[in-house]
Amino acid sequence: MMNGSRGPVTSSAVTSSGVRRGGTSMKVESLSTAATSRDTTRDSAEDLLDLKGKVESRLLSMWNNVKFGWTVKLKTNFSKESPVWLLGRCYHRKLSPTGSLESSTEIGTEATAQDPMEQIYGEGIEGFKSDFISKIWMTYRREFPMMSGSTFTTDCGWGCMLRSGQMMLAQALVCHFLGRTWRWTPEKPIQNAREFQEDCLHRMIIKWFGDKSSVNSPLSIHQMVNLGETLGKKPGDWYGPASVAHCLKAIMTSASKENYEFDKLEVYVAQESTIYIQDVYSHCRLPNGSWKSLILLVPVKLGTDKLNPIYGPCLTSLLTLDFCIGIIGGRPKHSLYFVGYQDDRLIHLDPHYCQEMVDVWQPNFSLQTFHCRSPRKMPITKMDPSCCIGFYLATHTDFETFVNVISSFLVPQGVSSANEYPIFTLHNGSRSSVMDPPNIRYSIYESDHHWITPNVQDSDTDMESEEFVLI
Repeated sequence: MMNGSRGPVTSSAVTSSGVRRGGTSMKVESLSTAATSRDTTRDSAEDLLDLKGKVESRLLSMWNNVKFGWTVKLKTNFSKESPVWLLGRCYHRKLSPTGSLESSTEIGTEATAQDPMEQIYGEGIEGFKSDFISKIWMTYRREFPMMSGSTFTTDCGWGCMLRSGQMMLAQALVCHFLGRTWRWTPEKPIQNAREFQEDCLHRMIIKWFGDKSSVNSPLSIHQMVNLGETLGKKPGDWYGPASVAHCLKAIMTSASKENYEFDKLEVYVAQESTIYIQDVYSHCRLPNGSWKSLILLVPVKLGTDKLNPIYGPCLTSLLTLDFCIGIIGGRPKHSLYFVGYQDDRLIHLDPHYCQEMVDVWQPNFSLQTFHCRSPRKMPITKMDPSCCIGFYLATHTDFETFVNVISSFLVPQGVSSANEYPIFTLHNGSRSSVMDPPNIRYSIYESDHHWITPNVQDSDTDMESEEFVLI
């Protein structure tokens, strides 16, 4: 050996960089090439899977949009003689007060029971359109970040009831932060400080529902699905109206921990179709004597397989109340958000329209896809008996007024049989103090089972769920 080395120096000597030349270098290069090849193959496979997922998502979106009639303009009759009700507001086309047929112009009214006669002739059907367009519209979305614990990047085909719940919650938040009389005017430039503030609040509400797992979007469908696991739900599972009501309470409770804006807002879900007044007081009354605004959700079941027709007038009468924020229900596997009615048909917002996710965290993001320009209606006889009725009560006085007047809206008119039930009931005490709770007419599990086993005779493409043609 020379110079203390352990063996002769060969042609495969070590270079200054520490890499052995010769046969060893060939092995290193081979390993490097193989690793690169595997990475390339893996990347290609992931790209293909990603592309496959996007194509499948797009095709599913197209199919749902055809299935639910969004690609076809469906005409329907819009009665000029009957008033249109939209969450406590009445809009009516009628002849002018002059009575002159030659000079009469179809104008309308926006009136409530408290309005004096001189205010009856007002916005008319244009007021209805403005009011309807201002409602926040939540629909299926595609290509959003993957939901935790799943491979879902879209809720298309399964998230309609969650979206309906989001819409009702959004309406409550609009009433809370902007007021019931707020209107959104598309493409209108902001002209003053008040409009700038309203635009900021409008965008803030929509950001809370952004399709992403983020503390900045505490009311997202991602968060709803995550909290839905406590109700025994997995991503992609169907929800019934009652499960969504409890899910809305859960996400608002969670959101209030990180967002001070929700400090003075409480969600109460009625149990067994009963509102326990003492429980509401314990939740809404603060130690200093002030009062939290209340979002009151009442899941009900108004029939067995079909809606009991005696409850139809009760439901429509509830939609005439100022503090009503709508009804989530629909048909089995076809959730809708009901906001009004004309005659015997319910006006609704339909979540079954799949749109691309909007990045609501970008400055001045587009608001267009969050507002619907096409009101639709459905015969009330088609409505599923399982639904959830929502109310927003801003003050203690509002809640007391609700308690005093609501009972007259809950009992079907002309029904004398002692076996008939009101839509829901109020109890002066606390649920925990009731030794023998009321007869349970409703169960989360029964309701959800009903929603996931639709009648094969029912068609999601029911052509009676049509668009209004607003002339």
